[in-house]
Amino acid sequence: MDSFEVIPTGGALGAEVRGLDLRSKLDGETVRVLRGTFLDHCVLFFRNQEISQEDLVRFTRYFGRPVPHVRPQPDRPIEEIFVISNVTEDGKPIGALGSEEIPFHSDLSYLPEPGTISLLYALEIPDEGGETMWANGYASYEALHPDMKARIDGLNAVHRHPIDTLNTPEPTMHPVVRIHPETGRKLIYVSPHLTHHIADMEREGGQALLDELITHATDTRFVWKHRWQVGDLIMWDNRCTMHRRTPFDDRQRRVMWRTQVFGEGTS
Repeated sequence: MDSFEVIPTGGALGAEVRGLDLRSKLDGETVRVLRGTFLDHCVLFFRNQEISQEDLVRFTRYFGRPVPHVRPQPDRPIEEIFVISNVTEDGKPIGALGSEEIPFHSDLSYLPEPGTISLLYALEIPDEGGETMWANGYASYEALHPDMKARIDGLNAVHRHPIDTLNTPEPTMHPVVRIHPETGRKLIYVSPHLTHHIADMEREGGQALLDELITHATDTRFVWKHRWQVGDLIMWDNRCTMHRRTPFDDRQRRVMWRTQVFGEGTS
């Protein structure tokens, strides 16, 4: 097995993995241990990587099947790569998502088959801003009062994207309390960006409950912030975390490659 070191962040989740060069193929035992480490920490990051798009897609395959993102992008040589950037060339954006804040969300929860694992690799970063923060859905659920756990057990929430054309014709619903299909642990699965309302509840009371859950789930006790460096590769588990991006000056360049796994092992 390729040796590597795992250094927890000391925050609510996340760990750094040292000792692996992701340009190289990993053996089966290394992948098995790395997968277990990922399930334990929810977010893993690898510093000082110099990888190609082919390397990123190959590494992603150790955790599932990488697929092209559902959002349209310019033609690109490797379709599994989703470019996240605020940069324009010849008057056209080279990627998506600009420079504004993106509130907490779990990737693609507005789809019936939501995101499972996301990976993001930094090529260019701004001098300030553009950090990513993750919230631990396990920890926030476990910290709920037993009465609240009983209250939300069995409830479903409707998830919708603010851009209506990205939504499915029928409302997408997911459990408010989700059970991770691999760990069997319970977690809170709502977000301020993509959760629209609690199903089968009167709107005012449902909104009050949703607001209370979101305020709780995004409390600083359950959140860890990553300050990017060029060469960082981060992977996260959308089934048990949500994340947000802080805004940055649009005059500063931010260019990242992302791959996405969904539809494998999801509940």
